Amino acid sequence: MTTPVDFPKQSSAFVVTEIEAPPLSLGNLTWRRFRRHKMAIFGGIVLILLTLYSFGGAFFVTEKYSNFTNTKERLQPPSAQHFFGTDTVGRDIFARTVYGGQISILIGITAAIVEVAIGILIGALAGYFGGKIDAVLMRFTEAMLNMPQLLLLIVMSKFFSGKISNINILGRELSGSVIVIIFIIGLTSWPYLARIVRAEFLSIKEREFILAARATGTPNWEIIFKHILPNSIAPIVVSATLGVAGAISLEAYVSFLGMGVRAPTATWGNMLENAYRYIESAYWLWFFPGMLIVLITLSINFLGDGLRDALDPRSRTV
Repeated sequence: MTTPVDFPKQSSAFVVTEIEAPPLSLGNLTWRRFRRHKMAIFGGIVLILLTLYSFGGAFFVTEKYSNFTNTKERLQPPSAQHFFGTDTVGRDIFARTVYGGQISILIGITAAIVEVAIGILIGALAGYFGGKIDAVLMRFTEAMLNMPQLLLLIVMSKFFSGKISNINILGRELSGSVIVIIFIIGLTSWPYLARIVRAEFLSIKEREFILAARATGTPNWEIIFKHILPNSIAPIVVSATLGVAGAISLEAYVSFLGMGVRAPTATWGNMLENAYRYIESAYWLWFFPGMLIVLITLSINFLGDGLRDALDPRSRTV
């Protein structure tokens, strides 16, 4: 008869209790992916600094000073009195970049909002309902894509810019051309986003939870806006972010050609309007506003790349 073998009892000091880590939330997982993208972090920091420069600078210089002309000090190089020099009529370029940045950022954000609203509406209707609605909306979208956006923007801004009077917002008098540029950019930039949204809706609407919602009699508008759209938010956020940079660049293009935002409102783009005449003799006319446009465009693009990687559900990087 075998006797049971007594194994020595382990001391409680050597007992290791395995503690399971709590699962990461979607927000925490997205942040962990995003912070691994160094250029996106850099872009976010630069974007914050440029925003502080544009809106915080208003506490140090006034808009009246930014529009003050003094021909005796025209084309002065950067100095302790004028950090960025003066322009062709003696206005301080530093002060104008502060208030011009506010309008450039405003144009970028509001034009992107218009673009996203139209793109989501058309893409969602085409992708969800399909059939004739999809065919009509997509043919219209393709027609818009075939139109040269810059040429269309120049023609429409030339036609409408003189028909809207100046407006007053929060004590600031803005040229009516600001509203024209915002809506024209938004109304000509949505086709790419509409095709992205349509593709997402075509994919998601065939999944089990959408079929179950239909089977239970859920209204179409609720399925679109409460079930499918939240699951398509990642590409929309990325597209909207890049749309801000695109709108700022487009405004700079048309303003450089003399058909963008008009006086008395300053933007980084219209500060470059006559700078090409002084490329060698007065570099500060184009260097500072041009550098700010490059910085904000690059920072937004880096941020958009980081958001694309962080919001990608197929990413395995944590």
